[in-house]
Amino acid sequence: MEGQPRSEQILFSPSINRVLAMAKVDFAPGPVQPSWARLAVATILSVAGSLAADALLVALGTTIFPSTRGYTHFRFGDYALLTVVGVIVACAGWPVVTRISSVPRRLFLRLAIVVTLVLFLPDLWIWMNGAPAQAVLVLLVMHVAIAVVTYYALVRVAPASTVRLL
Repeated sequence: MEGQPRSEQILFSPSINRVLAMAKVDFAPGPVQPSWARLAVATILSVAGSLAADALLVALGTTIFPSTRGYTHFRFGDYALLTVVGVIVACAGWPVVTRISSVPRRLFLRLAIVVTLVLFLPDLWIWMNGAPAQAVLVLLVMHVAIAVVTYYALVRVAPASTVRLL
């Protein structure tokens, strides 16, 4: 199969091929993948930036909504662990996305949106079970902030490109 693009070597059913095409999964990565050094820097920036954004949003949220002061999910230890785990999973996913798509930024953005919306579900569940709406709103905004910080850190600091950066 020499000379054929990698995407032609993998056989799927027509319906799966349509879904993969819509998702921009073509198994045709760019010629240069993100370097491990840049990925490590992007991961550190993502974790630090996300934790900073979380802390800022909690401070802002408790100032705007004083009734949320002392809310259990606003304790640093409570949100920091979940933030760090989520960011590391996202950062581990970026090199995978760059390997399976010729347009990884577009696919990663779509995945970030879907994952963020899925991560809203536990917050909505705790709201339906009596958590204050204002506190849940802050949690939802925290999810969005983490997604934005992580996405931009990865695609800017550890891009997949046509030229070796490091």
